[in-house]
Amino acid sequence: MRVDIFDYDLPIEKIASSPARPRDSSRLLDLTAGKTADRTILDLPNILQPNDLLVINDTRVIPSSLNGFKNNAKIQINLHKHIENGVWAAFARPAKRLKRGDKIFFNNNFGATVRSREAAEVILDFETDDQVLLQELHTTGNMPLPPYIKRSTRSDIEADKTDYQSIFAKHPGAVAAPTASLHFTRSLINKIKMRGINQTNVTLHVGAGTFLPVTVSDSVDHSMHSEWAELNNYSVSLIKKTQKNGGRIVALGTTALRVLETAAINGDLKTFNGETDLFITPGFTFNVVDLLITNFHQPRSTLLMLVAALAGTTRILEAYDHAKNNDYRFLSYGDACLIENMNKI
Repeated sequence: MRVDIFDYDLPIEKIASSPARPRDSSRLLDLTAGKTADRTILDLPNILQPNDLLVINDTRVIPSSLNGFKNNAKIQINLHKHIENGVWAAFARPAKRLKRGDKIFFNNNFGATVRSREAAEVILDFETDDQVLLQELHTTGNMPLPPYIKRSTRSDIEADKTDYQSIFAKHPGAVAAPTASLHFTRSLINKIKMRGINQTNVTLHVGAGTFLPVTVSDSVDHSMHSEWAELNNYSVSLIKKTQKNGGRIVALGTTALRVLETAAINGDLKTFNGETDLFITPGFTFNVVDLLITNFHQPRSTLLMLVAALAGTTRILEAYDHAKNNDYRFLSYGDACLIENMNKI
């Protein structure tokens, strides 16, 4: 499929550089039932129905952005995939300064050795176990904000430690936030529960590949980065029970959706534990998800292709035009939309 179909003009002033405060004051573009309605996240308890099931990604973002030195040269490192104990794949800038065996220091007692390099990607061996490495990252690293969000002050960097983490964060391993979850507060979750809407968790450790642009002209030539995901037996049982009782499966974010559809790729939902590189484009058959809560995504991105597959390409591009014309905030810290699976209507 031609990638330029999913291109649109996104003025820089439409990109949110900080989250809504409070979180649940975010706007929500409701695209269900064939309408286009301007709402807020606080309307969700009334939009959703009793017996619906909200599926949440409980991954925790780690401070995986590091500033280091090789000799006297500055090196910026963004970890993006766990390889094995103490070893990560990372994007380096400038990568051309690095070769196998080089040592990068992030402070006097914390460094990594380059195992290999291919283009801008390096494999780094921190020569310690994962638990110690995580402690070092919390001391030295910064939150891995997407490249379109710039930070110049220490107060902004410190605020991102909580702003760029959802209230559901439990299992450390993500190097990007499941951003649809950033709109939620404990108060909102309580209202959703009181409405009779259930919830369950999945895990997908979001990789930095989420932000890589699609540079090919045809989507079939794009290579997705794989990400580790898990769907346990309890969640599978609850999903099937919800479906049997006529409830809807509501994915909170594209990451939760990708876990569910990966686990049901052959039509029958089963437990899943492993890597997924599922790339969803228009024409994909959804087996699980009825509704999706998600943010507004970048032009020419795999995530825009995913939401177009769910709701229809024309419908999504028209909705994005509406959002731009009505001052919605875009991308990771921006507003949300609620999308219905048109394949089930």
